[in-house]
Amino acid sequence: MTVDDLHRTIEAVWRMESARVVAGLARLLHDVGLAEELAQDALVIALEQWPQSGVPDNPGGWLMLTARHRAIDLIRRNARYTDKLAEVGRDLAVRQESAEAELIDELDDHIGDDLLRLLFTACHPVLPAEGRVALTLRLLGGLTTQEIARAFLVPEPTVGQRIFRAKRTLADKGVRIELPPPDELPGRLASVLEVIYLIFNEGYSATAGDDWTRPSLCEEALRLGRVLAGLMPDQAEAHGLVALMEIQASRIRARTGPDGEPVLLLDQDRRLWDRLLIRRGLAALARAEELGTLGPYGLQAAIAACHARAVTPEDTDWERMAALYRVLAHVAPSPVVELNRAVAVGMAYGPARGLEIVDALVRERALRSYPQLPAVRGDLLEKLGRLDEAREEFRRAADLTRNERERALFLARAGR
Repeated sequence: MTVDDLHRTIEAVWRMESARVVAGLARLLHDVGLAEELAQDALVIALEQWPQSGVPDNPGGWLMLTARHRAIDLIRRNARYTDKLAEVGRDLAVRQESAEAELIDELDDHIGDDLLRLLFTACHPVLPAEGRVALTLRLLGGLTTQEIARAFLVPEPTVGQRIFRAKRTLADKGVRIELPPPDELPGRLASVLEVIYLIFNEGYSATAGDDWTRPSLCEEALRLGRVLAGLMPDQAEAHGLVALMEIQASRIRARTGPDGEPVLLLDQDRRLWDRLLIRRGLAALARAEELGTLGPYGLQAAIAACHARAVTPEDTDWERMAALYRVLAHVAPSPVVELNRAVAVGMAYGPARGLEIVDALVRERALRSYPQLPAVRGDLLEKLGRLDEAREEFRRAADLTRNERERALFLARAGR
């Protein structure tokens, strides 16, 4: 294995395991900022040692154990952490991996999942909504500030400030890394659902880099969503979000071609769609419908179900989809929802009708750097035969995106 190959391997391991390492350290230290710093220290040690010793059989466990050892050493050296040391270990046997696992398992909580514990803590009411989401995406999604900025459609420095302020607030307020009591869980659910879906979206359509998708992020979001739905069986939106993610995840294999190039929804080989995930998604949607009126996630799941139930693109119920988008725009208005509604309207009633909606969005500040706006407009213009205008829109979309696969797709459409 070359040095470059090894570094790519370490980077991949870090992407998959960093959230668990940070969550475990946060549970130990009750300090989110310090937990992230020590996790980064473990990564640096891996970069120094693995080229000589090789990648361990359990790289995630190696990172966790290394980071915990550093945390315990820090606690021992620093007098102000004496009380914390007494809380998390009886003696130095906590250095042993099995003893550490036993200690954490024995602590009293009603879920027993470090990631969920950190997730609910990052969504603590002492933080503003945008700080909760940004911090959780950073800690549990492993996303960069650039990737989070794209998810929020805000400048990158703004996200960095939100994350810094959120960490400082949690430390200043002495917020413990723990789950809220069961009676407080419903009130904290909305922020958690939002975070999980943003993590899923980054996995489903990567912001930057050479990969069109990051399936591991989708899998992690699905895992968290399923656990939440099990924790709150009577919350319709928890089931609605799971339904939405299951149905969307069913298409992942079909979203890329043999060389990793993007394949758009209407061009996908539907035989590659995962029917098990579709069945699970439709079942979760039915459960959400049983519990009452659909919320934003349930409505998006119902829209996704229109695709999942269609054997061919021509079988898609575009009129129902356009109607569902109208309801969604009323329940959770946003320029992105309107842009998606334009696509459905264009398919149901003709590209001219869709273009009317898109043209009304051109001056939206939130969409100025959003590559999908010119991409959708270019698609509608192409269908109307206005090819020169369409070409310019696809070129503009290519200039705006930071994902190399997406850029190639837009440039190919401009060339066509």
